[in-house]
Amino acid sequence: MIKIKSILPSLREKKRYMVFEISKGNADMETSLKAIDHELRKFLGEIGYGKAGIMMVETKDNKAIMKVNHKHVDEARLALSLVKDINHEKVAIRTLGVSGILKKAKEKWL
Repeated sequence: MIKIKSILPSLREKKRYMVFEISKGNADMETSLKAIDHELRKFLGEIGYGKAGIMMVETKDNKAIMKVNHKHVDEARLALSLVKDINHEKVAIRTLGVSGILKKAKEKWL
C-alpha cells in the first residue's frame, strides 16, 4: 500500500470559521441554509464559490458556522447580507464573529 505524503502546513490554504445568526422565521434551518448557499453561489459564481471553499460546519438553534478561505471572508459576509427573504418571509442574517479555530468559534458565539 502506497502512503500519500501530506501537504506541509505552510502550503495548506488558511481557513476561517464564520459564525452567523438568522433572525427567527417560520423556515427551518435546512431550508435557510439552502437559501444561503444559493445566494452565495449567485454572488460569488461557481468559480469564486470553489475558491472560497465554503462549507457549512455546524448549526445550533438559529446559529450556524461556515468554513471559508481566509481571502474570501469579506465576500462571504457581503453575500450573507444580501439574503433578504427565505420562503417569502423577510429575514436578517447577522455575522457574530470570525475565528481561525473551530473550538474558539463554538465557545465564543455558538
